[in-house]
Amino acid sequence: MAPANERAAQEPSPSADRRLSTLVRHLLPSSPRRTAAAADTSATLESFPTMASKVASVFAGIAQAPEDPILGVTVAFNKDPSPVKINLGVGAYRTEEGKPLVLNVVRRAEQMLINDPSRVKEYLPITGLAEYNKLSAKLIFGADSPAIQENRVATVQCLSGTGSLRVGGEFLAKHYHERTIYIPVPTWGNHPKVFTLAGLTVRSYRYYDPATRGLDFNGLLEDLSSAPLGSIVLLHACAHNPTGVDPTIDQWEQIRQLMRSKSLLPFFDSAYQGFASGSLDKDAQPVRMFVADGGELLMAQSYAKNMGMYGERVGALSIVCGSADVAVRVESQLKLVIRPMYSSPPLHGPSVVATILKDSEMFNEWTVELKAMADRIISMRQQLFDALKSRGTPGDWSHIIKQIGMFTFTGLNSEQVAFMRQEYHIYMTSDGRISMAGLNMRNVPHLADAIHAAVTQLK
Repeated sequence: MAPANERAAQEPSPSADRRLSTLVRHLLPSSPRRTAAAADTSATLESFPTMASKVASVFAGIAQAPEDPILGVTVAFNKDPSPVKINLGVGAYRTEEGKPLVLNVVRRAEQMLINDPSRVKEYLPITGLAEYNKLSAKLIFGADSPAIQENRVATVQCLSGTGSLRVGGEFLAKHYHERTIYIPVPTWGNHPKVFTLAGLTVRSYRYYDPATRGLDFNGLLEDLSSAPLGSIVLLHACAHNPTGVDPTIDQWEQIRQLMRSKSLLPFFDSAYQGFASGSLDKDAQPVRMFVADGGELLMAQSYAKNMGMYGERVGALSIVCGSADVAVRVESQLKLVIRPMYSSPPLHGPSVVATILKDSEMFNEWTVELKAMADRIISMRQQLFDALKSRGTPGDWSHIIKQIGMFTFTGLNSEQVAFMRQEYHIYMTSDGRISMAGLNMRNVPHLADAIHAAVTQLK
């Protein structure tokens, strides 16, 4: 038999009984009139389609959306139990051991922020962290940039590169006289979606030549020459995604002259500054050429790749304007784009970036780690090229070492890609793009075997 104190805890008190009885009288019918009213209410609730009921969901007609063509590669990879599988789909850096990398300098910066008792978690302004914005503009345009010195740059913190593109696209759709943007073929798969949803009309210009696996420079010039005056043109600042094919500096100069002569508005997407060549300044050179001529442009930046801040979503949109007073008005309108979109950006990521960029010793440490990542990618290119050459794989594979940045456009067709997934458990996008960051000394031979088999068995 339970002790008295336990029985008391288990049995409701008289006052508890009274409260329960009162609640029951309010909730349950106790008279014919109340019963009828309750029945009417119940019928109304049952028939209302957004309530939990036996009726079908108001969303029952929605079709299952397809997987994102890039992120879906990782979904399929994760389901594969094979011990030899390789994921060459998503563009995120991996170490030689195949592990994600958090830079040492990033960990140091984070620890400094954690140890600072004065830090708070208040909202940032709509435009973001002011110090971060200034440092980001200096990083891409150069500390001695005339546009910065003349206060002609309006910079706002955004949600990585994608958010920067979207904010810029919506700003242009509302405030620029020409609402057509030309994007290269091919380009990052999200570009046409971002700009279309922002309210722009998307057109294309030739960029990649499948025959040479290089730049279709003549086609590029012809298409931009035919674009209406004032059209917006998306340009990859460096390490073109997905091809890894960049114009030479001389070709960039010809592109600049053509665009300025037709008043075409450049919109640069810079996702790989320093990650492509290992040099921040070299990778920014094409952008700085356009800024130096005094013309206007838009610049979307991301620190996902070059600082490994993928999940922090750290980016910036800069608009180089014709004068300082125009830059002030542009910033005011950018606020009106951002406020109803996400109100204000996150605090942690840009604080880490600003901590690194403003400290010379930490900045130098970052450049060393950044170059190490770039050099490993370049080394993987050489190793894959050598492996294919040693196997006598049909075709010219020199484009692997000529292309630059995280991705290589292999030239493999969709049938060959499917064959490699089925027979060798190698995952890449159907257009044959591979992330070089997914390679290491252990799996390069397996990839080379797969490419050799695909090329020799499937034409």
